[in-house]
Amino acid sequence: MQRAVMELNLALTRFNTMPGQNLFTIDLQTIPLVAGTATYSVPPETRMILSPFIRYSTNPVLDRYMFPISRDEYAAISTKGTPGFPSQYWFDRLIAPTVTFYLVPDAAQTYSFMYYRARQIQDATVANGQSLELPTRFFDAITADLAHRLARVYRPELEQVRKVDRDEAWSIASTEDTEWTPMYVQPMLGSYFRR
Repeated sequence: MQRAVMELNLALTRFNTMPGQNLFTIDLQTIPLVAGTATYSVPPETRMILSPFIRYSTNPVLDRYMFPISRDEYAAISTKGTPGFPSQYWFDRLIAPTVTFYLVPDAAQTYSFMYYRARQIQDATVANGQSLELPTRFFDAITADLAHRLARVYRPELEQVRKVDRDEAWSIASTEDTEWTPMYVQPMLGSYFRR
């Protein structure tokens, strides 16, 4: 039983690292910014920052989208301490992750950094019959993944069969784990057809 719980938690870790976001792990976070402070702690279960924006007024609500930069891009900024309206951020994915802003928040506004984040799936515990933190669309995928993991240890001759089952179940679950919104592509061709 202990081996099964360990393998189950490793399977959940695998779910955290598969391509795309697990929509059921996305939530909205807020960090109040302090004038003159560039770097802030982020909850350690944060895997990635999605859709970040700065809220700089609440009446009326005014938000401005922010753009991520890489470690190299941040390192290349020669004037890291320049105060102003923050427009870029660097998310440092450490064990204790941080987010660093450029420009450094000034005192001209009250800023809040708001972002949707993808967080880690909570570990499985079997005490008191706790349910897994998974929507039902992932039940087959986690069961197939656990069967594959246990087959590697207890029935190696079935490992490849269980791997095929696991991959198929993951493909079905991850395909369903999407936002169903239309995408519009509208080319700007007006300037090509002037008379």
